[in-house]
Amino acid sequence: MKITVLDGYALNPGDLSWDAFDQLGQCTIHDRVSEDAILETAKGADALLTNKTPLSESVIKALPDLKYIGVLATGYNVVDVDAARERGIPVTNVPSYGPESVAQMAIAHVFNFSRQVAHHASAVRNFRWARNQDWCFWDFPQIELTSKTFGVVGLGTIGLATAKLAQALGMKVIANRKSDAPMPEGIERVSLDRIFSESDFISLHCPLTPENEKMVNAERLEQMKPTAFLINTSRGQLIDEDALYQALKECQIAGAGLDVLTKEPPEADNPLFTLENCHITPHIAWATQAARSRLMNTAFENLSSWANGSPKNVVNP
Repeated sequence: MKITVLDGYALNPGDLSWDAFDQLGQCTIHDRVSEDAILETAKGADALLTNKTPLSESVIKALPDLKYIGVLATGYNVVDVDAARERGIPVTNVPSYGPESVAQMAIAHVFNFSRQVAHHASAVRNFRWARNQDWCFWDFPQIELTSKTFGVVGLGTIGLATAKLAQALGMKVIANRKSDAPMPEGIERVSLDRIFSESDFISLHCPLTPENEKMVNAERLEQMKPTAFLINTSRGQLIDEDALYQALKECQIAGAGLDVLTKEPPEADNPLFTLENCHITPHIAWATQAARSRLMNTAFENLSSWANGSPKNVVNP
């Protein structure tokens, strides 16, 4: 079997190993592939592994040897799964490799807004404390999280892991979820309207679908308290960035902590970069070594299971 990894660098910049895949066949690893080189790079492969390199209908149709597509992520919208299904090509994903890591990043953004640790450490380095008349110094409100309301939009595996961390901090957790499954203890099921109008912190944990693209729009932002913060470690396209920029610029909401943006990498002139109440991290919630190791192991197991006739984590049955 010929295995080609189209964009392996983000998953493994050098601290993990691809060696297990050599057990299954000839494995070629590419750090990244430009869009105009996808066909040439993928030619002849029986199995393609992709993280963010798009595999469109035209690409899939132009690869007669292709028999398997493995997505090195949970989200699989980079692959035309219908076109793959028509060819009888299973597409697999890695559904749950880093809920703890992503949840911890969401809460890191919460801590960033509540205590402004990095800002105040920078102020000390700039001698602002040394020049202060008092024995203590702060220039942002210090917020205690106990009894604050934490709203979770999308109570899946990651949303639940985040909710549990918020509960451990003494926060009141409210959430919505699509399924009718009973809510976990201490979490109240509420409508989106209540989440946006009542929460002190709102954390997004939704997969991207045509129905929820730009779900956080001007109308939703208007529902939020002026003291509330929006956190997104899920998908950038869930937020209308133009509307968010206006809401932040006009202090309609207190701040936004984003680990994802609509376009990644972003344009250098993204207006959100100019706002002091918008803190953006470069899509690293998933990137702990522990989470990436689990992702790689599951990707190997997906491919191995398919090769042995028992495919799992198939998203286009």
